[in-house]
Amino acid sequence: MKLTYNAYAKINLVLDVTGVKQNGYHTLFTVMQSIGLRDVITVEKTKGEKITISCTDESVPVDSKNIVYKCAVKFFEYFAIKKNKGIHIHIEKNIPHEAGLGGGSADGAAVLVALNEIFKTGANKRTLMFIGGKVGADIPFCIVGGTALCQDIGTVVAALPNVEECSIVVVKPENGSSTVKAYDAIDEMGNSLKHTKNSEMLELLLEENFKDALKYCDNVFEQVIEVPDRADIKHILRKNNSCAACMSGSGSAVFGIFFSEEDANKAKKELEEKYKYVYLCDRKNSGIEKISE
Repeated sequence: MKLTYNAYAKINLVLDVTGVKQNGYHTLFTVMQSIGLRDVITVEKTKGEKITISCTDESVPVDSKNIVYKCAVKFFEYFAIKKNKGIHIHIEKNIPHEAGLGGGSADGAAVLVALNEIFKTGANKRTLMFIGGKVGADIPFCIVGGTALCQDIGTVVAALPNVEECSIVVVKPENGSSTVKAYDAIDEMGNSLKHTKNSEMLELLLEENFKDALKYCDNVFEQVIEVPDRADIKHILRKNNSCAACMSGSGSAVFGIFFSEEDANKAKKELEEKYKYVYLCDRKNSGIEKISE
């Protein structure tokens, strides 16, 4: 049996770090949105017991370090599957890494969804989200996708009204960003960290007033992460009439949201003259999409 899925990237419309738990994990308030930039994940049942991985990007590990491997292991552990669990996972990699776009998490989410069907475990999304949360904080959101409020360490997910149709331009600068270093820098900021206007954005999203909600698009990591090209990218996005321009996750990708496809295309064309990784995509109402079996 072989199943193939689109695994969609995410952006953070707002991202705030609200505290630190006793176990050292940071608590968040973030609104995530699935976007059309995607990896393509194929999971195939094989003979034997091994988990094998292949990937179109040679820089991506294809061993136990990969998040898809870890998700498969947790899946088999949760359902006590000990025999005939051989699978091969192929990753067509399009989402850049070290970008804050949740590419690895999307891949892991797709694997959990695929394994649930291949092994006929009948788990609902909530169970798959629980398993995924043991591997990575963004995986629960990626399983459901769309527009959602995510809290605690990111694993508490509440669906929000789907945002209206828009065009999204995403730019990944040459330099990536380390999530570990980003959180260390947040800790060093202490009480001087300026928090985002969370309740204002949430209220407007619940009212389905998306355009006004975008006025509060913000990311606390922009206070601590130095991305040399960020100001220039934001300038180009805004001069082409983006309704919002913000860094996603802990960086380094920057996105702009447009309600004019023409403006979005103009921004993309201008950015492509200076940057290698520029993507134009739409918003998605799901995180994982089955495309073949």
